Amino acid sequence: MGTQEGLSGANADGGARSWMRGGCHCGAVRFSVDPGPAPMLIDCDCSICAMTGYRHLIVAADAFALTAGADRLREYRFGTGTARHLFCDACGIKSFYVPRSHPDGYSVNARCLDQPLGAPVRAFNGREWDKAALAL
Repeated sequence: MGTQEGLSGANADGGARSWMRGGCHCGAVRFSVDPGPAPMLIDCDCSICAMTGYRHLIVAADAFALTAGADRLREYRFGTGTARHLFCDACGIKSFYVPRSHPDGYSVNARCLDQPLGAPVRAFNGREWDKAALAL
């Protein structure tokens, strides 16, 4: 995971980064993320996303930096075991994780950002993940 020192530079299209901050409910886990110039949120209906109300903002690894709480993160894997679901051991909130669809990046829960992102939301058929993943 990136660190706070990575909070500068240019994004993939050469423009300046625009970092947003977020974290878990209790504040133990904190992160910064560059949503990019045209972010899209994904509303997945798979079992874990539907139960937790997760709204995905998928970013490259260099657009994410964990700024606090690495020692508070715990991991949960299920199904194929590819996705690394990370949650705070104090409050239980999963504010970001390493998704199966983008194992070299991160999915940030847009609902865990300090400020609303205001990006369009696209529905994703996570109940049929293997077929729907081709669209990602």
